[in-house]
Parts: sequence; structure tokens; C-alpha cells
Amino acid sequence: MIRDINSLDIEKDKLIHSDISYQIIGTAFTVYNELGFGHLEKIYQRAFAKELQLQNINFKEQVLYKGENIGNSFFDFLVEDKVIVELKKSDYFSKKNIDQVVNYLKISDLKLAMLINFSKNGVLHKRLVNLNNEEK
Repeated sequence: MIRDINSLDIEKDKLIHSDISYQIIGTAFTVYNELGFGHLEKIYQRAFAKELQLQNINFKEQVLYKGENIGNSFFDFLVEDKVIVELKKSDYFSKKNIDQVVNYLKISDLKLAMLINFSKNGVLHKRLVNLNNEEK
């Protein structure tokens, strides 16, 4: 079961990978504050990667399933080998994008994914948790 936990009332210390999550969100805001709205998704991805490097946060880009290309299914970033990050340029969270990230959680068997949208109104973020995965 995958759950969107944005709407749940959860204390910070009970969030999964809370420190990494806050670093990821902070990185997204830094990128947005620097670039603003209106760029291609690829520009946000490159800036996000550069900002992760500047902050000495461990990450991998364009992660494939078990290191192999099995189609067009790969996520934008894997941060600290724990959190999937998928970046989009959109003003809302579409079902298609949420389903995409849910599938990434299932095939990766990771616990947490973050969907981040760069919108005309700022950064929007959604945490998705794989409840079928016990923390390794």
C-alpha cells in the first residue's frame, strides 16, 4: 500500500527520513528562488543536481531498474540511497504523475518518494510512502 502522507497529522520525529526530506525540500526552494518559474523541467533537474552537489548531499541521477534500462521507467534522483525524487513543472499533482511515482516505489522497494512540482506559485511537494516496505 502506498500512502500520500501530506494530509496526515504526523509529528516531525515520526516522519520517514525526515532530515533528508527537509534537505530535499530546501534544495527545491533554493532552485526555485534562484531560477523562478517558466523553465523546462530539464533545467530544474540540472539545477537541482548542482544544488545537491553544492550541499554535499549524496545522490544518483536518472536511476534505472537494477541498473538496467527496461523501458522508459526511471526516476530523476535517488538521494542518500533512500529517497526517490521526481521533479515536474506543473501547477498541480496529476494522477498520472502520482501513479508514476507510486510505481517507482513499488519497483525499487524503497520506503519514501517525493514528488516536487515547480509551479507558477512556487514549490509544491508531496511525500509518498510505501507501507508494504519495512525499513531495511
